[in-house]
Amino acid sequence: MPALDPGRTALVLVDLMERIVALPLAPRPGTDALAAAARLADTFRAAGAPVVHIRSERSGVDHQPPGSDLAPQPLGDREPVVVKRTIGAFHDTGLHELLTGLGATTLVLGGIATNLGVESTARAASDHGYDLVFAEDAMTALTADEHRASVDLDFPRLGTVAPVSAITLDGPQ
Repeated sequence: MPALDPGRTALVLVDLMERIVALPLAPRPGTDALAAAARLADTFRAAGAPVVHIRSERSGVDHQPPGSDLAPQPLGDREPVVVKRTIGAFHDTGLHELLTGLGATTLVLGGIATNLGVESTARAASDHGYDLVFAEDAMTALTADEHRASVDLDFPRLGTVAPVSAITLDGPQ
């Protein structure tokens, strides 16, 4: 996979919240996907590329359930956090405007669950014209079959699927 331009690429991490990371997930535990996402976030920060975090909130409740905060890693200081109230991260959140303001034309996606929040966000991102890269080992799902369906069938139609180790940034900074 060719190196990505850090001036035009953003990392978007979906729903890496404590209570979601702790769920029984497959094909890998949430902690493994979280660790891979943290490594990727460090790569983006070192290249000066933006990292955007997506966090889900339930509507119509006074308090969010325990564990609704983002996991401390890969969250960095002063990185944008977009709150969503639907499965995908684009509807009524300002995410597209944020990414446009950051100059992003390519998005690298990771998070939980592969076939829900990540895939819904990816489909909307594709509709908005973004080039997409999927960090396969920085995501997981409720079942291995759901993860594989997204990674093997859907994501290749929308962009490039790659392991975190193959995703590099290069070029103008």
